[in-house]
Amino acid sequence: MRTIAVVLAGGTGTRIGGDAPKQLVEIAGVPLIEHTIRSLHAVDAVDEIVVVMAAGHTDVIEAMRDRYPKLSMVVDGGATRADSSRLALAALAAEDPDVNVLLHDAARPFVSARIVTECVEALASYDAVCVAVPAADTVIEVDGDLILASPDRSRLRYAQTPQGFRLSTIRKAYAAAAADPDFAATDDSGVVLRYLPDTPIHVVAGDERNVKVTHPVDLLLGEALIDGDR
Repeated sequence: MRTIAVVLAGGTGTRIGGDAPKQLVEIAGVPLIEHTIRSLHAVDAVDEIVVVMAAGHTDVIEAMRDRYPKLSMVVDGGATRADSSRLALAALAAEDPDVNVLLHDAARPFVSARIVTECVEALASYDAVCVAVPAADTVIEVDGDLILASPDRSRLRYAQTPQGFRLSTIRKAYAAAAADPDFAATDDSGVVLRYLPDTPIHVVAGDERNVKVTHPVDLLLGEALIDGDR
């Protein structure tokens, strides 16, 4: 079964500094999003790459097509992450409903071939897959400035991406979400968990290197990771 990796880069946040969207900030002289595309492009299990890019910046991605032949489509992003996921699914309307879809944050440029390959392998047995690492810190639940609970850390994980799905499964979940006036989501596996609760979501072991570049200090970490690989 074919696997399509979707890079979600629809946001225009500038928390990381500068005027450009953070996915265009350079690490070691290369835009963050190009590192992400390069990482996915190098994985044999990925057949095609679709990028959902912040509107007004799609030309930057279009210019990368010659360097990355698997890059097949660039789509304008939405106002929220969930909107960008919906737009990606709409762009795949003509695809076989059983195709594998990996939804990946553009801001995670150091995803490994091992993680991506294990996600694809897991989709042979499951309709939904999430990548996660064990929680390194104690997590507390609060109400205002008061602690309500401190869950058992051994059962907690920090979610990463990619998150993988059969196309028909994630479409069905978002279709159900569209009918919910209170819908809100920060990741796609959460949409499946909420709207398709009978669908098992398999967890693939993540990696501490699969960091999300969000703040200026993360750029320094990214530079260090690249220098360490040289």
